[in-house]
Amino acid sequence: MFILFRKAFLLCFLFTGFTYAEPEGMVSVPSIHSVSGTADKLESALINKGMTVFARINHAEGAKNVGVALRPTELVLFGNPKVGSPVMACAQSAAIDLPQKMLIWEDESGGVWLSYNDITYVQSRHDIKGCEAVLKKIAGALNNFAVAASK
Repeated sequence: MFILFRKAFLLCFLFTGFTYAEPEGMVSVPSIHSVSGTADKLESALINKGMTVFARINHAEGAKNVGVALRPTELVLFGNPKVGSPVMACAQSAAIDLPQKMLIWEDESGGVWLSYNDITYVQSRHDIKGCEAVLKKIAGALNNFAVAASK
């Protein structure tokens, strides 16, 4: 019963567009899927939109290999030079935050979250000027990928 309630609660947040930034500069959205299921859906959504998936890192598996217990945690790195290159041309230091990445993780109560860097934080961090249209496009795409993977 608790699991059903939790999924209903998460669905409510998804369909009302609930997100929160935690820690500073990070946007997180709840997922109704497992960590691996969310990562699978994310990869599929990225590929369907012509993005390159550079890597998928299973941090929990790596931690297990060195004797450390870690809740399910996966990181997906992805990008597209048509979008990222103009950002780097505006502020080359932004390359440290590119390619984009999304973290899918399970919290201590079993909830699954998809988190990514808020593009306005990246813009501020690197004092990016003159790329507002591209940054707006990136923000929309990141949100769309997060929703597609988590619902």
